[in-house]
Amino acid sequence: MYLVDLPGYGYARGGDVSAAEFSRLTHAYFARAQSGLGTRDSGIAGRIPSPGPRVPSPESGIQIGVLLLVDSRHPGLPSDLDTWRWLQQQPCPCGVIGTKVDKLTRAERARHARELESSFDVPVPLVSADTGEGLEELWKLIVTLPKQTAA
Repeated sequence: MYLVDLPGYGYARGGDVSAAEFSRLTHAYFARAQSGLGTRDSGIAGRIPSPGPRVPSPESGIQIGVLLLVDSRHPGLPSDLDTWRWLQQQPCPCGVIGTKVDKLTRAERARHARELESSFDVPVPLVSADTGEGLEELWKLIVTLPKQTAA
């Protein structure tokens, strides 16, 4: 299993220019994974030094699943929803995780959980790296996600 952390861009430093670069990098990663070129290369768009990332390919037998991590304090951000719509068009199963739940009050947790699930139209487990809340559910999702059928 590979856990690949692709850059987020909801609050990217550098504004629109950084967000556009992150978007290009993410699109290139998925295009490479889908192309069957699952070997090391000289770098995606010349931005990643050699040896490039090892990208799972369909022929490699490695199953791909994607988790979109969103800040649970800010449900329904346009950048998160745009990313989710794009991910749903990819040929792999995907899910959403709400992070930083420890920063919310009990009332906010319930309200934001409902908003997240309504916005993404899937269950959205809430987790906290600080307190460990929800991590067991996250690991279960990580293990089962690649086995799900892509939407």
